[in-house]
Amino acid sequence: MLRVLVRRWGPLLTFVFDRGYASGPWLEVLERFRVRFIIRWIKKHLFLDQDGREKKLWEIGRGKRYLAHQLIRESSSGLKLTCDLWWTPLRHPKSRQPLYLVKARLKGHVCYLITNERVQSEEQAWEIFFAYKRRWQIETSFRYGKCELALESPRLWSLDNRLKLLGIVLLVYAFLLVLLEEVHAEHVQALLRLKCHRTGKRCHEALVPLYRLRWALSRLWNDCRPILGSILPPNLETLQALALLRC
Repeated sequence: MLRVLVRRWGPLLTFVFDRGYASGPWLEVLERFRVRFIIRWIKKHLFLDQDGREKKLWEIGRGKRYLAHQLIRESSSGLKLTCDLWWTPLRHPKSRQPLYLVKARLKGHVCYLITNERVQSEEQAWEIFFAYKRRWQIETSFRYGKCELALESPRLWSLDNRLKLLGIVLLVYAFLLVLLEEVHAEHVQALLRLKCHRTGKRCHEALVPLYRLRWALSRLWNDCRPILGSILPPNLETLQALALLRC
């Protein structure tokens, strides 16, 4: 898969990996393909610091002050939290290319990001951090597709049928995203109050618009099923399509 992506898009992509890919052999693979990458590393693994001394990752930069500070917005709660960054060049014993460490502290937790992109300024360090942070948005979208849009187990064997199902699901997903635009805010709020009302501070602060919106639409259409004629004109092609669906 990595070979196909590199062949199609080459240097346009930055590959982001979690700690399952934190290993010397994987660094050799990435070096062979000459790709840009960001890997969240395990703090107990050994690296070579600027002086060539072998240390555990968490020991590099121990006791040094963080170089950058910023308030960032947490996607799950919407709250603003303080994030601190520190960065330095280093090397891995099994890799010849120069690497950089970006150490980020957020809510008392420290994560270690290893990248082969040059990090010598605060702007570059924040770019690496936010590139990794956006990975979680992709994970949540996959989770929503699997649990809410029933993509985890489609139970279709042929490729054509799977592509048709994916097309239908993408259409539904795009419809939900369009409803989240500001122009539909009043209608969405009325729909949520009517069919998916929530009370309590946590429910008001939690950012789960797609989940509640799908639940509210499902309950509304179960109680008041939409008539196709009110959406599409009752012409001959529509009637033929309905007849095929019933068969």
